[in-house]
Amino acid sequence: MSIFELYKIAAHEHRELSAQVKSRSNQLKILPGSQSRDWTRRRFISSVARATASAAVTPYISGCARTPHSGANASTGRPRIALIATVVRKLSHAQHFVDRFLEGYGWHGEHHYPPMDLVSLYVDQFPANDLARDRSRRHHVPIYPTIAEAVTLGGSRLAVDGVVIIAEHGDYPKNEIGQTLYPRYPFFKQVVKIFESSGRSVPVFSDKHLSTSWDHCLEMVADSRRLGFPFLAGSSLPVTWRIPAIELPLDTPLQESVCCCYGGVDSYDFHGLETAQCMSERRPGGEVGIKSVLAQKGARVCDMLDNRPVTRGLVFAALSASHTCAASPGYTYGVPDMAWLRQRSEPLAGYFIEHNDGFRTSMILMNGVVSDFTYAGLIGKSGRIVSCQMYLPMPPTHVTLADFFNPLVNNIERMILRNTAPYLVERTLLTSGMTMACVESLHRGQSVVLTPQMNVAYRAPLQSTFWRA
Repeated sequence: MSIFELYKIAAHEHRELSAQVKSRSNQLKILPGSQSRDWTRRRFISSVARATASAAVTPYISGCARTPHSGANASTGRPRIALIATVVRKLSHAQHFVDRFLEGYGWHGEHHYPPMDLVSLYVDQFPANDLARDRSRRHHVPIYPTIAEAVTLGGSRLAVDGVVIIAEHGDYPKNEIGQTLYPRYPFFKQVVKIFESSGRSVPVFSDKHLSTSWDHCLEMVADSRRLGFPFLAGSSLPVTWRIPAIELPLDTPLQESVCCCYGGVDSYDFHGLETAQCMSERRPGGEVGIKSVLAQKGARVCDMLDNRPVTRGLVFAALSASHTCAASPGYTYGVPDMAWLRQRSEPLAGYFIEHNDGFRTSMILMNGVVSDFTYAGLIGKSGRIVSCQMYLPMPPTHVTLADFFNPLVNNIERMILRNTAPYLVERTLLTSGMTMACVESLHRGQSVVLTPQMNVAYRAPLQSTFWRA
């Protein structure tokens, strides 16, 4: 089935759900036992804080009849998982996940084998350098022709204990503003359809952005609430190593956050926003939503920093944690300042985000200047600054492994075993929204985009989930 057919099916289902949401006779419940209510988009957003505050400290309550590990391998008692992928080739995201679930990975000084079995695959594309068929043959994991068959193991009802969706990489079209239309939403909706027809649900992980559409993102989170399954999403940035290993206590009085990083628009910009958001969400009162975004390119980024001294100071504090900061010829290190940055300004892209409570987040893509991810935050009115690097040693340039996937896979394992997400999907909901709004800002000629729809509030967990080493 082609990507266009998948989107056509998902769009039809989305229109049907939207019509239901608008109708007072069709009501969705956030949790079993809660009072019935009209589940409009406005009500969903305004209730996120209440719902997720409870979800952060207690297991999710399933909206479907569900016995933990009811699809477990009868001979071993081990949970079974299905992995849905766009493509499996060397260094693709799906390859990193497939190999770790099948062959294990390094974890706290030993080789760790996940206590669950990858029992089925669905793969959308098979390029010349495909690895899916090799892994299927060597590990006796069938590749099913449809997503429905992968999660039912060829039957008619849900037959696994967890679903992992890796819709990153592959040959997919772009839309008019330059977003790659990876089929994350259509894949997710096909899984949800099986949950509905089976009368039960299991934990789901979805890699990176939720979708390129805000309505689709909201619908995905609403589906998880409606059916009561743990939903984890995003990338490795919030859970990888930190250098130094900074833990911001909950309710740290942050005033502003900055991430300096590298990569492309509608790609690594999402990682940069995650880097900042996993720290910003720890401020007093938690996250309260996004008021507006502004994306700038080239010399305009430097102009913004000239007019924002606090942000400028945080940029250079973040750069002080970089291992790859560009230096002048003949030097291994240079002292960054605005003159130095303006000389390298052509490839810059900056996202400047205003939160509903006045908090500010800035993310600067610095291709040719750095090739890592660093963070700096201003604490209180004292002027104290904290900075660190979210360590992401990228193969094959720096390392042969991509071990920053290890803690992400480990968190997926925890979710499936415990039937509760270790951190909230609302972080990914907002970073997905920020990414698409900033791409829209660039498309509109680098102008301000108001984001009243991103009135999403949530509280971070008591402890961060980054990999301590």
